Amino acid sequence: MTHSEKRRYLIKELLSEMPQYRSMEIPDDTEEQKRLLRSLMNIRAPRPIGKGFLKVQDEYLSAEVEEKGITDSDALPASPVNHKLILWRGDITTLKIDAIVNAANRALRGCFVPCHSCVDNIIHSVSGIQLRLACDELMTEQGYDEPTGKAKITPAFNLPCSYVLHTVGPIVAGILTKKHCEQLADCYKSCLELASDKGLKSIAFCCISTGEFHFPQEKAAEIAVQTVARFLQADQRLEKVVFNVFKEEDYDIYKKLLG
Repeated sequence: MTHSEKRRYLIKELLSEMPQYRSMEIPDDTEEQKRLLRSLMNIRAPRPIGKGFLKVQDEYLSAEVEEKGITDSDALPASPVNHKLILWRGDITTLKIDAIVNAANRALRGCFVPCHSCVDNIIHSVSGIQLRLACDELMTEQGYDEPTGKAKITPAFNLPCSYVLHTVGPIVAGILTKKHCEQLADCYKSCLELASDKGLKSIAFCCISTGEFHFPQEKAAEIAVQTVARFLQADQRLEKVVFNVFKEEDYDIYKKLLG
């Protein structure tokens, strides 16, 4: 199958699972097809699927990542303040590194809103449906929603990194409190501890809680840098921590903090 044929195959298979959508026509436009495929992946409940589908999906998603371009974390310049810290503005789903951090919700099964712009949705969309299945297995075994400030680890599947660390940041609805700040620091500590305990050497953080959860950006960055710096002083196992930003505003904030 060509790349285009793989995309149409995946769409047809996902549509066939949903009686209400079986008669839907697949659009001819490539971008519309991509949006439809991502939407179907986003809304799909965590349930098993055939090996044939997964094989085609993995080939398709891997090719999509290659087309976007992969950034090797080893090539990124370190901060002049601390050689273990790196500031990078880019798409975290294109980063080759041991682990990336996903800002998850309490259910920890990904974002079910079709094509939502949150990092949780984007990471699951690029990784493939196996990521939701892996998260569902963890959460079913746990039996309750993930507490704020904790972290879980899963394989990364079709992402260029090796693992995904999932953490639930605090939701700020109104005035920022001391508890919010402590919970955000716990997110970073939990991810760092989990990564170190698993023998990982490098990790990339997104801007936890500053999007849909409305944590003030400058304060969040201060907490992130301070928490990571303290951890690296006490624990020498991690060799590299990347602060990944997408917005220019966040880049400027972190740049001031990291020199």
